[in-house]
Amino acid sequence: MSNHSEFLWYIPNDVRPGHRGDSAVENHNSLDTLTSHARALEEHGWKGALIGTGWGRPDTFTVAASLAARTTTFEPLIAIRPGYWRPANFASAAATLDHLTGGRVRINIVSGKDNLAAYGDSEGDQAHRYSRTREFMRLVRRLWTEENVTSSGEHFRIAESTVAPRIEVRGDRRHPKFYFGGASEAAERVAAAEADVQLFWGEPLDGVRERIDRLKALSRELDRDLPPLEFGLRITTLVRDTTEQAWADAEAKVAEMARNKGTGWHDHQRVLAVGQQRLLELHERGDVLDDNLYTAPGKFGGGGAGTTWLVGSAADVARSLRKYQDLGITHFVLSDTPYLSEIRRQGNQLLPLLRG
Repeated sequence: MSNHSEFLWYIPNDVRPGHRGDSAVENHNSLDTLTSHARALEEHGWKGALIGTGWGRPDTFTVAASLAARTTTFEPLIAIRPGYWRPANFASAAATLDHLTGGRVRINIVSGKDNLAAYGDSEGDQAHRYSRTREFMRLVRRLWTEENVTSSGEHFRIAESTVAPRIEVRGDRRHPKFYFGGASEAAERVAAAEADVQLFWGEPLDGVRERIDRLKALSRELDRDLPPLEFGLRITTLVRDTTEQAWADAEAKVAEMARNKGTGWHDHQRVLAVGQQRLLELHERGDVLDDNLYTAPGKFGGGGAGTTWLVGSAADVARSLRKYQDLGITHFVLSDTPYLSEIRRQGNQLLPLLRG
């Protein structure tokens, strides 16, 4: 796989133990436990990890800053929500963390619905929500790359604003990258205009190919004035020593999900976004699509990146990931549970095949 591809993992950041079948260990969300995950990622070849967000979970930015302080190369992909943050406040916080970590910050902009009233936010319909997100991303990028920024937009206003410390340009990296998801027409227009990386969940190859083509066309239609949009895949990868063992374990996991009605897996199903609905409908095409994309988890509670899984030996899963790479995917955010042991297993067995 191309040396330009990057491989990140996932840190669930949840007060409840047992997330998506994770080991329900004591102090599962303590700083020491989370640090053990981040350090294992460094030791086993991973670039960093996506850290999840949502009201009722520990504050993502605080967790990311704490883990960055205890590591040396770990790069947190920090999920944040416009509305929870205001642009100048966020631009300053992220610039500070980027400065303190030597440029290790990445940002995942989340626009899906959340418990807005609980943290004092409000928003209108979908058009309003994505209009605000687009303005947020544009303004934060300006604050990172310009000085004395004045802006009077539909959603945010600032005057003569200069963020300090300044973001240091590092090679072709002018500022932290904005990762973004969403499959609705409104979301795709934001991605085509403002995102640096569009993240897809685990759809079959034909669906990902179609969306990449559409986003590239949208970028041209909207006269994108940024470097070309890059593409990423956020998916569960269930890897075992043999194909047979992987499928036996995958089927056993799904059977357990069916028995306990998806307990611990429902974190993306409170409101069905367009992208989530697309994933949940895949099992209507069959329990296994392409070579080894397992859709059955979505029937029994799997949500988000846990809705579909790539299942097999390290060679099987690497072969499938290469096919996504051939479509233009260069950013991979993988995971399986138990998270800590799978960081090591997949770092040792899967990553060498993807870098070979």
